[in-house]
Amino acid sequence: MKVWHRWTVCMAAMLLALMPAVDALAASISGRSSTEIEWYDDAEGDTAMPAYQYLMLNVRDIDGDGLDFRGYGRLADDFKDEVDIESRLYYAYFEKKDLIDDLNLKLGRQFISTTAGASMMDGLYLDYDNLGPLKLALFGGGDVAYYSGYSADDLMFGGELSGRFFDSLDLGLSYVQKWDNGELAKELFGLDVDYDFRNVLNLYSEVQFDYLSNSVSYFLGGAKYRPNDKWGLRAEYLYSLPVFSATSIYSVFAVNEYEEVMAELTYRISVGLHAFGRYTREIYPEFADADVFEAGIEKIRTRNFSGYLTGVVREDGDGQDLMGFKARAAYLFNSYVQAGVGLEVDVLDRRIDDEDDETTSSRYWADVTGYITKKVNVQAKIERVESDLWDYYNRGRVRLNILF
Repeated sequence: MKVWHRWTVCMAAMLLALMPAVDALAASISGRSSTEIEWYDDAEGDTAMPAYQYLMLNVRDIDGDGLDFRGYGRLADDFKDEVDIESRLYYAYFEKKDLIDDLNLKLGRQFISTTAGASMMDGLYLDYDNLGPLKLALFGGGDVAYYSGYSADDLMFGGELSGRFFDSLDLGLSYVQKWDNGELAKELFGLDVDYDFRNVLNLYSEVQFDYLSNSVSYFLGGAKYRPNDKWGLRAEYLYSLPVFSATSIYSVFAVNEYEEVMAELTYRISVGLHAFGRYTREIYPEFADADVFEAGIEKIRTRNFSGYLTGVVREDGDGQDLMGFKARAAYLFNSYVQAGVGLEVDVLDRRIDDEDDETTSSRYWADVTGYITKKVNVQAKIERVESDLWDYYNRGRVRLNILF
């Protein structure tokens, strides 16, 4: 039996066992159920019809003393048996605040995110926030890997020490160690810094160091400048070097680094309406560098209308150019119906073998949301995808959402 089967059965059993206690202690239950059916053509032209049942569940104050449960997962299958659709348990854990004074606990499947690394973990997470300005977190358990199976010897351990100083400086130091089939696969250190000067200038940086290869694997440095509520300027530098597991055959191959320099200017035209312009320089050691220009305008729905329009131009010396735009418009007709349309039209120039190939691609869609009640709605979307290289296919989706 696969691990997700075990987790699903265990979660269901725990919830059934908790029901009498929930009723007796008047615990609070909330969540969302989403039933979705979609259809589309796969790469071979066969029509797939996968169905999903999502469930998000929050149970608060199970024991009358602050014990909570949070879970989210899906069951999935393809009615046509054309594509391999897997069920997932995204997270399912118990959470207890102040287990002992200032000591918090999470037990179960949960997402761990630090500058040193991120992963889904089946295990224990502890954090203690009464060390003066510092907070200490420790975690350990099974390293969940959906794509390559799950072994009892796939483990991860780590911790994070963080704190705020001088009311505006946040510092964090993290460590993650991963084991693959009982062998040390990754050992990573992370450092993050965030400094805010009078809510006008924000400086931030993240560094990840791969101890096994003795190299910096990730660096991000940036600044945000916002002199008033109208204008905003952001600049970033990114460096990335792939990190493979030491137990993988790919770890013996040379990998190329990637660098990126970006500058972005934003302007708030009015409430819910803003414009932006962005320039990105993509830097490749073995290929031609690329210049990417983006500009657009977006309207967040404050009353009835919402939408966006964005143009993209990418230029490089290897012919991997991109020119296109994206647009969407939606309108809330009344308290029961919202409908929208959108399109993405791009022109791609690619070099395939020794011949030049010009490939256009486009995507058109329409969607509608019906609000049956405040807690029940139905969403439907249909789209058409066209490509000179892959011809075209249609895709549709219907989803029923129930909040409780």
